[in-house]
Amino acid sequence: MPKTREYNAYVNQLIRCSSSVVANYRASQRAKSTADFIYKLKIVEEEGDESKCFLEILLEITTLERLNLNADIEGLIKESNELVAISVSSIKTARNNNLK
Repeated sequence: MPKTREYNAYVNQLIRCSSSVVANYRASQRAKSTADFIYKLKIVEEEGDESKCFLEILLEITTLERLNLNADIEGLIKESNELVAISVSSIKTARNNNLK
């Protein structure tokens, strides 16, 4: 992995937002209300999308530097997309159930 200030800044930001995905998903499972559940999942969605953004930046940096991290990063981007899709679907379901 490169040891540049720019690269380290992106990695640190990725660590923060991906940790937030985990923490807020866990918090959503202990939500006190449907509104609280939806609020926490919206944070999961936003932080998951932010994680994807930083993964894409890291993919571009590693591509430019010809490192062999591309397949790993692409796999993480795919997983990030899946997590965002799951959270969006869960939010829609919770909203629909709340209207009934």
